[in-house]
Amino acid sequence: MLPHDLKADQFAGYPPQARKLAVANLAVLQQLPLSLLPGLLRELIEYDFKFPAERAEIDKELASLGSLSSAQINEWVHPFSAVSLSSKLERLDWVNHPAQFVEQESAYLWSTHQLDAFRKAAIDYGDRVQAAASAEPLPVRRLGIAVIGQGVASNDTPLFRNLRAHGTYFGQVKPEGGLELLLAAVEARAKSYPVSYGHWYVDGGQAARQTPSLTNVCYQALEPVRANLLKYMQSEIARPGMGPEELRSSLARLLPSDLGMDKAGDATLDRFQVKLFTEGSGTQIFSTTFAQWATREALRRAQPLTLLVRFAPRQRQRPMNELLSNDNASPEPDLVGSLVDADMAAYYHWINQQRLAGAAQSSFLVWFEGHNQALVIAPSLPRGVQSETAMDLKGLLSLAAS
Repeated sequence: MLPHDLKADQFAGYPPQARKLAVANLAVLQQLPLSLLPGLLRELIEYDFKFPAERAEIDKELASLGSLSSAQINEWVHPFSAVSLSSKLERLDWVNHPAQFVEQESAYLWSTHQLDAFRKAAIDYGDRVQAAASAEPLPVRRLGIAVIGQGVASNDTPLFRNLRAHGTYFGQVKPEGGLELLLAAVEARAKSYPVSYGHWYVDGGQAARQTPSLTNVCYQALEPVRANLLKYMQSEIARPGMGPEELRSSLARLLPSDLGMDKAGDATLDRFQVKLFTEGSGTQIFSTTFAQWATREALRRAQPLTLLVRFAPRQRQRPMNELLSNDNASPEPDLVGSLVDADMAAYYHWINQQRLAGAAQSSFLVWFEGHNQALVIAPSLPRGVQSETAMDLKGLLSLAAS
């Protein structure tokens, strides 16, 4: 089947809001090439479980396409029409299983040397959609906070080397009550600027305390989910003929209920957390990787105004079979290695924050937990300098907000 054959009743299997949106934009969807449409449907079919920022992007894309004439739509998507697909792909149920179609399409484009042309078409199309959608002003500048080095008594290696050129390094920070000051500040922002999924606390270990005003993602709290997933992975790997691609496809189909999550929970956040484990590499076994990936995905998908991530010690590297078996009740922590991981992850945190709207006015703070080293990036602060002014974390946050 081709897109021009689409009928409204073919979206009957979609969740309510996704189905309503698809039917309302049926005339637009019918005009898109098969090489492009399933990619859009892959996002649309998950509409009911997406964050508000993601829904807004889908709405804007469909609104932009809906405002065009047929000739203009053809101009936007013409490079996709030039991509040839096999009859096997055309026969797939790409309406109800768009993710599987996209996966097989990628393999086909690679095998037929069309991947570069498709990538260029996708970039050009994305630029058009973004240019057509007006950016709404933020209620407050974005603030990213990374807390690294939990449990490390001393460290002789220079920290924040990748970030120093972009901000001010502080070497006389008063660490007393630092984490509580940061959490209190984040909670205050959440109360002053109440935005759904707009303020996050990600912890790679045990959360410092309950923070009901924030969107909470905690590695330790997800231990039962992680254990169930590792058992599932072990059973899948043991199946005859199971390879990496098949395992990836199998993991992509898992739902929160498959891993023992409460059906009465937050459906959007639960699906997000499951995807952290099923789509991330190493998130199932290394807490630092989990925290880094959760930060990346939260920024990419939810686009929060505030994101505080606290890194905890990960387990020491062992043979992969041992790590996947999850049979070591007390794995040995690698404190110094975790600090190195978290230091680099803080840099990635800032980079990913810079990709969002309002980047020029955003602020970022990274602190070596329990110690006197921190770095702040803010529009009002000089770059590439070092300050020996004694200051607590509350004072540093004031600088970040100024």
